[in-house]
Amino acid sequence: MSRSKPLMAGNWKMYKTPEESARFFEAFLPLVEQSTHCDILICPPFVDIPAAVTAARGSRVAIGGQNLHWKNEGAFTGEVSAPILKAAGCAAVIIGHSERRQYFGETDATVLDRTRAALDAGLLPIVCVGERLEEREAGKTEEVLATQFREGIAPLSPEQFARITIAYEPVWAIGTGKVATPQQAADAHRFLREQARAKYGQEAAANLRILYGGSVKPDNIKGLMAQPELNGVLVGGASLKPEDFALIVNY
Repeated sequence: MSRSKPLMAGNWKMYKTPEESARFFEAFLPLVEQSTHCDILICPPFVDIPAAVTAARGSRVAIGGQNLHWKNEGAFTGEVSAPILKAAGCAAVIIGHSERRQYFGETDATVLDRTRAALDAGLLPIVCVGERLEEREAGKTEEVLATQFREGIAPLSPEQFARITIAYEPVWAIGTGKVATPQQAADAHRFLREQARAKYGQEAAANLRILYGGSVKPDNIKGLMAQPELNGVLVGGASLKPEDFALIVNY
């Protein structure tokens, strides 16, 4: 995936069976076959990955996972490793999504461990950061983002950092119908890029791809993508419908 292009990523969360996934691609692929202006990624549930990989074969759509364990193998019932995802045909993986942090005990430390595991396996880590509503209302957005960057990303080596993507997803906008204004999103992206510049230098910061996630829909994608700081989006509910996600891809 080229950093020079926006990345339009869909996170299906816990929706769709393998059969439903196959039907999605049958409808979706013709709608984006000419969409060379961006990279396209879909992250289905684990059990749907083989069906998605098969359905997307020969297209420009890549498949990713929604999470992974930091160990390559072991007695970790219910977990999936980076090498397993890679072998299944995945190109990327979402790490540290707000729902993982909220419901499953994800921390900045485990985000770092998972990111390193993904990089070691040759997967693109999409590392999620973002503040809760009470933190934004308290004026702590930058403080939260700085901590998440410092603890979950900054320990990466420069070579490792050059191979990640960051997704800014304000927790208060995830699945709520609320969306950060284009200016709010751009401000957060600009702050994150400054964190990258301070740690890794100007070139690394300029090459960093930062996505926005949080109630992205066909009717707000143009305003969001008009912001130069946004290098793509991480889409939840609107990525479940082929027509809607195609409208977002073809913004």
